[in-house]
Amino acid sequence: MKFSKNLIFVILLGITMSINSLAQKLPSGPQVLTFHSDVDDTEQPYGLYLPKNYNPKKKYPFVVMLHGAGSNHRLSLRRVFGKSNAQGESDVEASRYFPEWKDVDYIVVSSFARGTIGYQGVVEKDVMDMIADAKKRFSIDENRTYLTGLSMGGGGTMWIGLSHPDIWAAIAPVCPAPPAGTLELVPNALNFPVYFFQGDKDPAVNVDSTRKWVKRLKDAGTQVEYTEYPGVQHNSWENAYKDEFIFDWFAKFKRNPFPERVRFATSQYKHSKSYWVKLNEFTVGKTALIDAKFTAKNHIEIVTSELNTFSLNLENHPKFKSKNQLEVIIDGKSINTLTGNTVTFSKKTGTWTEITFSPEELSKKEGAEGPMTEAIADRHIYVYGTAGNPSSEELAKRRADAQKAAEWSVYRGDFLGRVMVFPRTLSDKEVRPSDIEASNLILFGTKETNTLIGKFADKLPIHLNSSATDYGLAYTFPVGNHYVLVNSGLPWWTVPEMTNGVPTRQGSPAAMNALGRFQDFILFKGSNTNIISGGRFDNNWKLPNIEAEKLKNSGVIILK
Repeated sequence: MKFSKNLIFVILLGITMSINSLAQKLPSGPQVLTFHSDVDDTEQPYGLYLPKNYNPKKKYPFVVMLHGAGSNHRLSLRRVFGKSNAQGESDVEASRYFPEWKDVDYIVVSSFARGTIGYQGVVEKDVMDMIADAKKRFSIDENRTYLTGLSMGGGGTMWIGLSHPDIWAAIAPVCPAPPAGTLELVPNALNFPVYFFQGDKDPAVNVDSTRKWVKRLKDAGTQVEYTEYPGVQHNSWENAYKDEFIFDWFAKFKRNPFPERVRFATSQYKHSKSYWVKLNEFTVGKTALIDAKFTAKNHIEIVTSELNTFSLNLENHPKFKSKNQLEVIIDGKSINTLTGNTVTFSKKTGTWTEITFSPEELSKKEGAEGPMTEAIADRHIYVYGTAGNPSSEELAKRRADAQKAAEWSVYRGDFLGRVMVFPRTLSDKEVRPSDIEASNLILFGTKETNTLIGKFADKLPIHLNSSATDYGLAYTFPVGNHYVLVNSGLPWWTVPEMTNGVPTRQGSPAAMNALGRFQDFILFKGSNTNIISGGRFDNNWKLPNIEAEKLKNSGVIILK
């Protein structure tokens, strides 16, 4: 039997239409989606609001909402639409359902911060992974992308907003509690507006703190708005988000992906790009700053501080013509170039010159910069050793130390709840080649007791004598494309025994809380309050001479 081409076309069209009609479509309104987190191989939830009559052929403005301490993604999705709890309703009860609210023509996502651990480290990665997941699923306008959050989420709005400044068209922190390190990022808000909201009777976030942030940003030339609510305590979000106000405010602003001026400060390689500027070399832990401005077509004036190498990617910038000569004045020195769309400059012996940049294999860079907390900010595994023919009691002790470090999810009371991070604990025999290839490794023991430390021994710069049982050594170091964090001897969270019965303060698990106090390495005796040596490796992952001498003089350290 022969079929005409027209008949075949009609049949195929009918099949296609039938498949499309059966395809699953998300409903409009509030709901919950998940993305896979490779930090601990979990499905992480996030709240989603999809507008009515969503059309994938249309680009939608996009709002990212960050919740506060003791809260979650479901509650914060309600909050940003101005929906507080009903009279007498607990947060647990309010989390069970979404009330009706007025439709807005925005896509909105609300992250889950895995419990009350702030928005740095694992949770910052989660927020960025959530955004990436939403962009894969939905049609989002990257020039109308906005960030807001309340309390801890207000602090997260400031941290993530200022760490990734080229994403946002505007940000809106509500009663914000910014984390450590945010202050140095004030210059980064040059190209988007910031709206603060604060109650003047807030017992959790002092109004003077928010007033100071408003002043700092205004003094730095940022467009800032501020609303302070008289008599209002920590629930200022009820006013800030009332009647979907925040969507009306966001609607006023669009991102300019090619601003004439970029001002950017950072102390971390993982936050080293802003618009058309990339910082390539600086000293980790010190704040590097660049202020770059087009003053005419193909003419850029730049001022730097604590910066060694940077690149300009000028492709598609309206003030740049790649076929014409580019004049760049850096800290008063004029350099002319015809390199192309991307040009890189480096300062050697105090003079800026154009170079072709390629980082050294063993140098500090993105993914290999420290401090020790960076090893647990991404996918990681805790590994105890089985080497050295340990007794069953000794093996149980080794396993217990690794499990203690991995116990993020301890219960901290009804308000703080649990930290919802679930890394694996394995013996050195159980670690697979794929684990080594894909994960940061938190290794407990010495090269004599942990076969993985032995495997990497020639690459690692420090080893503790196995007989030094009253010492603790911890350090992070890049091996391949990932970190290892070695903990030999006493665990890094060892503290003096408490004799007055006062409990430790609630917060992150003890091991994680202690690690955040240190930098790249630490050697202590007896407890981590008795530090013999500690600090950062230099930009080539070498020990500073003074600290190397202290380690050598301890008598318990072998240096490579």
